[in-house]
Amino acid sequence: MSAPAGEGINDNDYKSRTGQSEIPVVGNDSAVESGVNPDTEDSDATLEKDDKEAIDESNIVEGRTRGAAKQNYAEPGDEEGLPGPEDGTSRGAQ
Repeated sequence: MSAPAGEGINDNDYKSRTGQSEIPVVGNDSAVESGVNPDTEDSDATLEKDDKEAIDESNIVEGRTRGAAKQNYAEPGDEEGLPGPEDGTSRGAQ
């Protein structure tokens, strides 16, 4: 079963009433201004342009991020890399 496409559905039960809410919610039949050109908004060229703008290829790591083979490395323990109790850094103000 698929969701309805929205055509022929008019449900304004959620619409704000005057004085009810500080954030207005418009009804389904209200005209809404759009800054998108409907002729090009879903075109392949627009989608490709959006992908190029969204992906920063200079930030992609080439090759492997670690030298170890898959499943050949161990996760660090909970205490690994933390200072010991004699360090005093985790002690509260005295």
